[in-house]
Amino acid sequence: MTKPRVMIDGYNLALEKGTGIATYARNLSGHLSELGYPIDLLYGVRASVGKNPLLSEVGFFDPSTRALKPTEVIKRLATSPLGTTARQVPITGKVIARHVPGGLPKHERIFNFRNLYTISRWHFRTYGRFMQTSYDQAADIAHWTYPLPIKLKDAANIYTIHDLVPLRLPYATLDNKREFLKTVRTIADKADHIVTVSEVSKRDIIELLGVDERRVTNTYQAVNLPSHILNRDEDEVRNEVASIFGLEHKKFFLFFGAIEPKKNIGRIIEAYLASQVSYPLVIVGQLVWKNANDLRLLGVPGGGKKTDVYDPTVGHITRSSSIMRLEYLPLSLLTSLIRCARSVVFPSLYEGFGLPILEAMQLGTAVITGSEGANPEIAGDSAIVVDPYDVNAIAQAIRDVAHDDALMRYYEAEGLERAKLFSPERYAERLDSLYTRLK
Repeated sequence: MTKPRVMIDGYNLALEKGTGIATYARNLSGHLSELGYPIDLLYGVRASVGKNPLLSEVGFFDPSTRALKPTEVIKRLATSPLGTTARQVPITGKVIARHVPGGLPKHERIFNFRNLYTISRWHFRTYGRFMQTSYDQAADIAHWTYPLPIKLKDAANIYTIHDLVPLRLPYATLDNKREFLKTVRTIADKADHIVTVSEVSKRDIIELLGVDERRVTNTYQAVNLPSHILNRDEDEVRNEVASIFGLEHKKFFLFFGAIEPKKNIGRIIEAYLASQVSYPLVIVGQLVWKNANDLRLLGVPGGGKKTDVYDPTVGHITRSSSIMRLEYLPLSLLTSLIRCARSVVFPSLYEGFGLPILEAMQLGTAVITGSEGANPEIAGDSAIVVDPYDVNAIAQAIRDVAHDDALMRYYEAEGLERAKLFSPERYAERLDSLYTRLK
């Protein structure tokens, strides 16, 4: 039986360093492609697709293309009620695209409309309805991997809502809360189906947005690290971490993720200092918040003007020489750090899924996580679960793992088994079941 053609948005895929949602979109395209679904990717990068095939391909990969000007927004809004039409990007291989993290996602065709997703937001603000887009021989199903105010013409439009953190923890995100609520409420009313990634998020969508539970499907996510990373020689990984970072195997704690309020960095640092353990703490993550208050114990400035964005240097060493911060690492180095850590410390305040928990588990590393959001649902009994608002509880968990090798090994083994529940095969089964119902 012929599978329906599926379009996946490139909204997060186009970001230079990617996001957790970019990982979700990449995995989605890969699994659907393996299941036999033809995949189209729809981008909204700043380049236009013109008549010259080579220049169109060059422009698609060129980050220096001119930014959107206010006059262009006004011009586009004059015609956006009629819809937009994306054009196919010729991907011939003439442009070397190996710099793209993980390569381009699995696809048959790529389409682009200049600044599509920015224009769609302005359209929604101006007209109060989702902007319609189309392209030649368009897909049967459009899967939007983020709550975007846009729909594909003559297709079944499904939207993934990963979480409702802007509504549940409004102080922890920079989203325009009024606009976010209006967007997800429109999705709740108009979408052909809603996808989410945990039972916690499903419950939030049903309760906060009033959606019939039959219109919401939890597919979870897959933990799907590349085999060349999973199969690396243990001694090679140890030597890499020791030579590059000066860290000993299983003799440091690790946090990795965005530096933002919901990640609870301030309490993690406070708990680590209170624990008085001898092993260092390594923090890997970009600062995505407007100030660095969560890093104040590291000696990083905070509490500046609203427009200030502080960007501590890579490897910022703190007042306590036992804490190291790295702003960004490629996947190969990050996974080496995870494998060598004594424990990943991830007691975030709320997650729609909590992918770092499973990534650590799949790499054989013990996890300390929080009791809020989807974290306990994903971790089960295979991690140390603490109250993320209780600094003493986090500190005690750090001490327990630091001083007890048997406890560390227990959670390493438990985590490896837990990660198998979120295997690519099980995820593919859930996706196929969802898409079969949408035909």
